[in-house]
Amino acid sequence: MICFKPVKLLALAIIGTASLSACASIEQMQAQTNSTPTSTPLIQANDSHIYSSSGATQIPDIGTAPKWVIAVHGGAGVKSRSKMTPELEAKYRAGLKVATEAGGKVLAQGGTGPEAIEAALNILEDNPIFNAGRGAALDEHGNARHDASIMRGRDRGAGAVAGSSRIKNPISAARAVMENTQNVLLNGAGADWFAREQGLAMADPLYFQTDARRKSLLKKRAKSRGEIAFNEAGETAFGTVGAVVLDSAGNISAGTSTGGRANKRFGRLGDSPIIGAGTYASNQSCAVSATGHGEYFMRWTVARDICARMEFGGETLEQAANAVLVDTLKPLGGSGAVISIDPQGKVVFSMNNKGMYRGVMSSQTKARTGIYFEEVK
Repeated sequence: MICFKPVKLLALAIIGTASLSACASIEQMQAQTNSTPTSTPLIQANDSHIYSSSGATQIPDIGTAPKWVIAVHGGAGVKSRSKMTPELEAKYRAGLKVATEAGGKVLAQGGTGPEAIEAALNILEDNPIFNAGRGAALDEHGNARHDASIMRGRDRGAGAVAGSSRIKNPISAARAVMENTQNVLLNGAGADWFAREQGLAMADPLYFQTDARRKSLLKKRAKSRGEIAFNEAGETAFGTVGAVVLDSAGNISAGTSTGGRANKRFGRLGDSPIIGAGTYASNQSCAVSATGHGEYFMRWTVARDICARMEFGGETLEQAANAVLVDTLKPLGGSGAVISIDPQGKVVFSMNNKGMYRGVMSSQTKARTGIYFEEVK
């Protein structure tokens, strides 16, 4: 059984059979899992959880001192259970599994965190059911415009693109900015021009638009320009993809990619390309990829704040994530979630809404996936 210091929440639920006094620390995780995401949900007997009416946190079992770890997310804008058919759920889980395993393969071969993040997120960017790359949400003019960022923890190197319309895989362009320039963020036509100069794959703007996204925009369009769109259940719909990684060299990294929110105002940028808001990584604390209502994540510098609470406040990763997501953003209306990892490889999934598409894998555990808030109950 695994447990940790409690944080400020309405209720605490620890899953397991051992008594609280007999619990080991998070760092003493012993059991490994042989489950597969197609047969079982992400929750496992050796996972640890915090649950309350305001939010949920999951700390999945990743084995004992794994050489590498990867966690991915496909956004906090999960469909309500009434709208989620078994076939669609299977597609989401399959997409998450393939992406997680793609990143894991890179890490198993000794690849770096940024390489693994690019491999995993390219899969999700190419999958039209996720809000990034092909299948990205459309703005008020009916166009897909993409934002992405990546950061490595060893030296805080970072790169990002925003408002691109022709880059097939925006996370690849963000990595190129980080590794091949002295800049951090390139925007709009400048980002597209740079990606072409770098020899990255480009695409016609129509490539990114799918019938499902066009129909969704027409159905959900708000009365005023730039107002947020809603899903079938009348809930705010957020979609992003992201990954956090511990590689075999002991470095942590994070990356995030998105098409933004449906019906967004022309020119609007969210938190995903903003270092410190949607993405952050430092070997001294943690790596974070966020998904949710970007305006809140920018104003409260969510990704950096979680890491700062660890580095300067001495909080654990789960305490820091809950303090920001549940205690701070939730009361203000800032809906969303984060995936995060510390230098020891501990992964924390924290959410203050109904769920988050997510997956995890390590050198000692197979890829697993999860979707709903209740799955960490």
